[in-house]
Amino acid sequence: MEEEQFADMSEDADEVKDKLAQLRCHFTWELLIEDTELPDLENRIFDEIDFLDTKYNVGIHNLLAYVKHLKGQNQEALGSLKEAEDLIQQEHAAQSDARSLVTWGNYAWLYYHMGRPAEAQAYLDMVESTCQKFEAPSRYRMECPQMDCEEGWALLKCGGKNYERAKACFEKALAVEPENPEFSTGYAITIYRLDVFSTAAEASEAFCLQPLKEAIRLNPKDAYIKALLALKLQDVGQEAEGEKYIEEALTNMSSQTYVFRYAAKFYRRKGSLDKALQLLKMALRATPSSAFLHHQIGLCYRAQMIEIKRAANWQPRGKDRENVDRMIRLALSHFQFALEQKPTFDVAYIHLASMYIEAGDYGRAEDTYQRAFCLKSLEEEKLQKIHFHYGQFQEFQKKSEVNAIIHYLKAVKIDKAPFLKDKSMKSLEKLALRKLRRNASDVESLSILGFIYKVKGEMNKALEYYERALRLAADFGNSETGSLAVEI
Repeated sequence: MEEEQFADMSEDADEVKDKLAQLRCHFTWELLIEDTELPDLENRIFDEIDFLDTKYNVGIHNLLAYVKHLKGQNQEALGSLKEAEDLIQQEHAAQSDARSLVTWGNYAWLYYHMGRPAEAQAYLDMVESTCQKFEAPSRYRMECPQMDCEEGWALLKCGGKNYERAKACFEKALAVEPENPEFSTGYAITIYRLDVFSTAAEASEAFCLQPLKEAIRLNPKDAYIKALLALKLQDVGQEAEGEKYIEEALTNMSSQTYVFRYAAKFYRRKGSLDKALQLLKMALRATPSSAFLHHQIGLCYRAQMIEIKRAANWQPRGKDRENVDRMIRLALSHFQFALEQKPTFDVAYIHLASMYIEAGDYGRAEDTYQRAFCLKSLEEEKLQKIHFHYGQFQEFQKKSEVNAIIHYLKAVKIDKAPFLKDKSMKSLEKLALRKLRRNASDVESLSILGFIYKVKGEMNKALEYYERALRLAADFGNSETGSLAVEI
């Protein structure tokens, strides 16, 4: 008898799981989040709840519930879902059923994971009832622009690996309601983030300028969007126009902590480092654990260090040397803290390594680069950047031409960021020519030059260098260098 009951329970659980898989909620959206990213993501969610003035707060409580579940805190997750429910009643009482679908879906999944299938089924019934009311073709799934938007926000908050899918969600929502302010805001922020990921050489294209302007038209009081538009205008050489938007955003009390962040970035890039640091420290008082803020503060101290060295003709002495050392120490501490908060913060590894190099601590610089190379699921353009900077470190600090060549080649072969690829090729070319001046019969250098011209599309020159390399390899009877020439 007990066996039969157990079999029935198992069948019920399987049936419930089949229904759960049809839901549209955080448990089914395949949000790509690494375990090491959870503390930073949770911090950013709390910051948004506390300091971002937005009409779209239901989704962030739903996401917090999902993060709590991932951390094994299911009871706390239920509390976050209750807060999402309360907000729906306050802000969207007239359309609460449709607005509640994601929250109910998360409840159902959460109760299922807690081994409470009856409660999971109760929420599935609520979803089913709403889908029937709106005559959805599926029992547990509703296709509507608001759901696409909810999914877009969740993907956007969970980092770069999710941005392309977030963009597709907001595009789908806007296709139905092109004048919807929330959809427009989500789309503009997503395109801005994707633009930031693109390289300096492509920044002039600025795909996000128009979406940002459109979002401001539909959300004229949104200071956060104005700050993003200012940064993008600065990117494309329209700094004066960008500064007008920054000043406008700073006079607005809305989302001040976030506006301070982006205004600081604007002034740092303009060279107004004291103003940038003042804004960053104001933001830091509100959000002391922000990896973004600590990284930006580190960049300000690094820029101040460069200013002092440049003024001292790159040979600081006395008081200048003391100030340089102080800036190095300050930058190091902020970059270290940023990485403690967010161990997947790839570019911060490069900046931390550069400060260790300035401090003459090549051992720690090496360790930092190795930690960067060990990052999981690193996007190719970021890996390309790490290879280039590590190649520079090997060439100029470690004086290892062999290792520098290996990493410049790896950077060139990742065909992502044209700007980095060109820099890596120039570095490779200089190294190869320098080696050839020392030894005109250096097979490896001839092979590298052949490879560089091949990549540039100058095939005649490429063939010329390859043939010289192969002839020399044959003359030496050196199969190893001969195979290298062919491989490159």
